[in-house]
Amino acid sequence: MADIEDVLARIESSKDQTLSELLELLKIPSISSDPSDVAGIAEAASWLQRKLSGMGFEARVVATEGHPLVLAHSLDAESGSGPRLLFYGHYDVQPEGDEDQWSHPPFTPELVEQPDLTRIYARGASDSKSQLWSFIEALRCWREAHGRFPGRITILLEGEEEAGSASLPAFIDAHRGDLACDIAFICDSDMWSPTQPAVTTQLKGLLHEKVTLHSPNPDLHSGYFGAVAANPIRILSELLAALHDHEGRVAIDGFYDNVPEIPADLRQQWQALSRDAHQLASADLRGGIIERGYTPLEAIWGRPTLDLNGITGGNQGPGERSVLPASASARLSFRLVAGQDPAIVRNRFRSFVQARIPEGCRVEFEGGAGSRAVAMSPENPFVQAVARGMEREWSTPAILKGSGGSIPLVEMFNEMLGIDCIVLGFILSSDAIHAPNEHYDTLRLHKGIRSWAHILDEVHTDRS
Repeated sequence: MADIEDVLARIESSKDQTLSELLELLKIPSISSDPSDVAGIAEAASWLQRKLSGMGFEARVVATEGHPLVLAHSLDAESGSGPRLLFYGHYDVQPEGDEDQWSHPPFTPELVEQPDLTRIYARGASDSKSQLWSFIEALRCWREAHGRFPGRITILLEGEEEAGSASLPAFIDAHRGDLACDIAFICDSDMWSPTQPAVTTQLKGLLHEKVTLHSPNPDLHSGYFGAVAANPIRILSELLAALHDHEGRVAIDGFYDNVPEIPADLRQQWQALSRDAHQLASADLRGGIIERGYTPLEAIWGRPTLDLNGITGGNQGPGERSVLPASASARLSFRLVAGQDPAIVRNRFRSFVQARIPEGCRVEFEGGAGSRAVAMSPENPFVQAVARGMEREWSTPAILKGSGGSIPLVEMFNEMLGIDCIVLGFILSSDAIHAPNEHYDTLRLHKGIRSWAHILDEVHTDRS
């Protein structure tokens, strides 16, 4: 244990530098979904490339058809004979939204002392600049303590995760050799609670759809035609209401084909976790849809879901306008489980809609390819090593949990490269992720870096 103590001592002595440099990164407005913010994306990528090069990596900014990625490799002389480890993070962030809703300027990071901790307020503070900075700092301190990295290290930092990762498949296909590894760590997930770490072993697949219903007419005056002409808002509302039955199940024919039942032992574990689910406590679930026969965690982690994300049509202005709109549209998302093919789900959804379109109306669909669900066995030796490392730092067992979320990169690595991914991180659902006043805290930053040091020690010991 003396070797890891040297790394931990280096982390301790670097606390001020670590925080100062993270605040520098948080100042950069690296918003990926706004074309006017390409300068911030370029600045963040260059900043990270310089930092990684200064740590002993061979790092470069790689252009794509969209935003650039940062790709870094440990030099042969720095790598030793340890395992091949890939670390993924994303440096892009969400737009600031309504700045009037922020108590602290989104790109002027601010430290606020609380009774029991110091919070960092800034866009990207939790999602996800603090996450990538945690493993980068752990690797830096390891090399400074030992003179080399704990294996052959690859770092991949993406610049358009928040905008859909459109350029990522082509990049992965063109850089298969650069990304070869024994395991990939995806640091973009959450803890079970502020004091208990977690490793996410199940991720849902994701499918987005937009449906637009057109009437056979332009906008019409409702006083003349309200009782007789097609109203796309009414038709679409009836259609959307029919997507779920009275038991909370998705009513699309064949939607549950090939969906396995949650194993009994896993249901028992999840039901026990439901009694202390920090994630569920951050929202009021009254009025929500929970499929009959399942607890909230079982529904979130183990059952496929369909959500309505937006609906638009007709008068959206401040004044009255009694109109029958020419069209109305809705956006939906499907969270899929193992056994579901996004293409099949899409086709069945579109058939469901088309069968309910009145004569004279027409419908248009938009949607990407989607991603499949991915799972890692809790018995995987890398999962076990990560769990041991987490427990060493937090003095409590790491929860091996599912997620209602999706990380398309995990499926891409699995399908395109045959790489297994371990998903972990130190975010909390209460961090105002994607919202005004997004925040993190310096304690989790520090303990996150220490956690990575313990994980590296466990993995290096197992594989060297």
